[in-house]
Amino acid sequence: MNKNRHIRAQRQAQVGELAYRLSGSSDLYAHNGRRPYASVNFVAAHDGFTLRDLVSYNHKNNEANAEGNRDGTEENASWNCGAEGETSDPAIRELRLRQVRNFLATLFVSQGVPMLLYGDERGRTQRGNNNAYCQDNPLTWLDWSADEEGRGLLAFVRRLAALRSAHPVLRRRRFFHGRRVHGSDVRDIVWLKPNGEEMGERDWFAHYGRSLGMLLNGQSMHEWSELGELVHDDALLVLLNAHWEPLPFALPQLDGEGWQLLIDTAQPELAERAHRAASYSVAARSLVVLSLRRSEPG
Repeated sequence: MNKNRHIRAQRQAQVGELAYRLSGSSDLYAHNGRRPYASVNFVAAHDGFTLRDLVSYNHKNNEANAEGNRDGTEENASWNCGAEGETSDPAIRELRLRQVRNFLATLFVSQGVPMLLYGDERGRTQRGNNNAYCQDNPLTWLDWSADEEGRGLLAFVRRLAALRSAHPVLRRRRFFHGRRVHGSDVRDIVWLKPNGEEMGERDWFAHYGRSLGMLLNGQSMHEWSELGELVHDDALLVLLNAHWEPLPFALPQLDGEGWQLLIDTAQPELAERAHRAASYSVAARSLVVLSLRRSEPG
């Protein structure tokens, strides 16, 4: 492999990096005794693109800052989904909204402290300006009168916040260890391929890897609440598909009351419901969250 191909492959093989961030960034914090909540997770901040602009612009648009568009970073890790800036194309607009929901859902299912840039919950834009510190005008003000898309996005963020609040396995105080639970074949966290098999060493470094399953076993938390009560939770399964085509994921066969669909970023208005099939087809560029309440012993 020549140098350029090697660099491209490294940039594409980001599944392992994503897994570290989803599970609390133990590679950054565990070595000195810190906990998952030392990790502050965010997609967008006050510097750089807003979340909506992150999926709408390939290039910064800072002419309004009167510095000849020289200010602001050139590296934005953004993708305009097929058209630069605002567009009336319904397919591009739908893809952008789904990408925004993907980012938000990834943020809320990650261990650590989620940080949400104001306005991202309703699709605020700065028209591609990634260095708007000098703009005290409608470009940076928050318009509280959200349009239909903004109201829909806000409702989705509320669902994500409720999901995180309801499931302590998403707010662990200790890092995962991958250890088995007494009397069970299920570990506290398991990383899965779409076919249901566990991720192997080579899978983490495959340049073609664009999918990942994360199984969180809430029964193995062994953490205590502020009232001194042992905390347990359901099993949560997070399925991520960054492919441009749908991808079926085999669901783990665990003892319990059956899988329940909680979130599907391709169908944000879909209500929670039981899912009886042995697999789930995750739409192109989408994220899905399912839960399973384990059967009580005895």
